[in-house]
Amino acid sequence: MAVIHRTTLTPTKLELLTSWLPTRPWYEGEGRPELLKGGGFRLDDPKGEVGIDFMVVTDVSGDRPVSYHVPLTYRGAPLEDTAHALIGTAEHGVLGPRWVYDGTHDPVLVAQLHALLHGDAEPQHQSVSDTPDPSVVASLTGAPVPGPVRLTGVADGPHATDIVVDGDGGGRLTLRFTRVMRPGEADAGRTRGHVTAGWRLHDETEARGVYVVVLDAPR
Repeated sequence: MAVIHRTTLTPTKLELLTSWLPTRPWYEGEGRPELLKGGGFRLDDPKGEVGIDFMVVTDVSGDRPVSYHVPLTYRGAPLEDTAHALIGTAEHGVLGPRWVYDGTHDPVLVAQLHALLHGDAEPQHQSVSDTPDPSVVASLTGAPVPGPVRLTGVADGPHATDIVVDGDGGGRLTLRFTRVMRPGEADAGRTRGHVTAGWRLHDETEARGVYVVVLDAPR
């Protein structure tokens, strides 16, 4: 399991996201955000090379606080052909230089999310090493998509990011990453599956909602 180092990251994740969020089509603010950590969860990379973080941040700069889901990956070297998904670089106090990516473009995050949906990966506490997070619930119905999977498309919308994955053994799915978070459960009747988890609102109230929805992908 990944080790959570008690050290510094310069600039911080919130500082990187403060510059990056306003460039996204799903950002609802009108200027520079003021971000608070809201929580989330992690997944482990089996090879131990890539950090995988499903992070929620809340922008309190406007009259109405808005929570955003920002899946992140942290790498020790640039990811080839993915400069457009780079959020920024930072210096980790233990690991050295880290390249921080929008995780919807990272094949390692996508593979581990697929494994989570199929019951082959265990969600981890966001800030404690070697600690599963049983509050994260993943479900998938219908025929499975045999892995390994390939990321074949990414599209940002006004409230979500859709990625299309193809299984090497056949099958195709759309993984819809909720970007603007709202408390509430998934509509199981209209989807193939979902990932739900909690986060903290700006007033420290606990909320729970849908991080990812699984849909049949058009062919």
